[in-house]
Amino acid sequence: MEEIKKGDVVGRRSYSKDIFFKVIDVYQVNDKEEYCKLKGIHYRLLADAPRKDLIKIGPGELSQRLREHTMKSSEHMKRIFARRERDREVILGRAAQHGHNNKLSNGYGENGVNGFDIPGTVLHIDGDSDYLDLCLTTYRQLSIPADGYNIEEKQQSEVVPELLKKHNPDLLVITGHDGFIKGKSDFLDINNYYSSRCFVEAVKAARLYEKSRDDLVIFAGACQSHYEAILNAGANFASSPHRVMIHAYDPVFVVEKIAYTSIYDPISIKEIITGTITGFNGIGGMETRGKYRFGVPKSPY
Repeated sequence: MEEIKKGDVVGRRSYSKDIFFKVIDVYQVNDKEEYCKLKGIHYRLLADAPRKDLIKIGPGELSQRLREHTMKSSEHMKRIFARRERDREVILGRAAQHGHNNKLSNGYGENGVNGFDIPGTVLHIDGDSDYLDLCLTTYRQLSIPADGYNIEEKQQSEVVPELLKKHNPDLLVITGHDGFIKGKSDFLDINNYYSSRCFVEAVKAARLYEKSRDDLVIFAGACQSHYEAILNAGANFASSPHRVMIHAYDPVFVVEKIAYTSIYDPISIKEIITGTITGFNGIGGMETRGKYRFGVPKSPY
């Protein structure tokens, strides 16, 4: 049998290698069978599996999977930028109706007035440093001002108030890894999840700092998280309604739509969820207003 060790990228034979994981620990059960603790490479999932059920993923297979996920993310990015162009035309038209005249433009036209974007700002607290780095890179690509911190899930509630006070963001993302514990059956019992209680406590701590769901928009959760409990704690959006896996970038795509939707506009929940990779089975939430403001004129300095 091929030796599986900490740090290896593996798939589960019993699941036909549907998800690629990194081995983060190897341990024994009852001093007999060896198990591995796993975290998803592209999905925010924690899992435990017998060592004998795992197969090591080779570099070629891993590269192919990485290319597939990169292409999927790139398609989402293209749709985001196309949507922003359409939204900007609406905002320019609205600005003209409010007395800025019809000479507003996206750039310096002959008689144009150049406007500037003020998107919502993001504070992202993530239990996984690799995912945090990927998300921060994506925020930069999407021109979203964001600050990020790698904080273990069980410590997130302790640091939330301090970080909110420091950054005063428009949007808060609280995520990391989660999963429904194997062998459990009651999906409503929060004790049957790896990290859902941590996310609930972090959201509660944030709501003690800022009660209004309009002033501070919160996304919280990870793969298979206790969706109802997280929303009840005060989140605007959460995972996972059908206890399915969510993609690492789903939190970014949720807050991007809010960060770039005008403060004049409530956002269709359908628009937000269909903008994610996972969709309605993995992400849900409630009516929320946008955080974007359009300004004129842009200073030449």
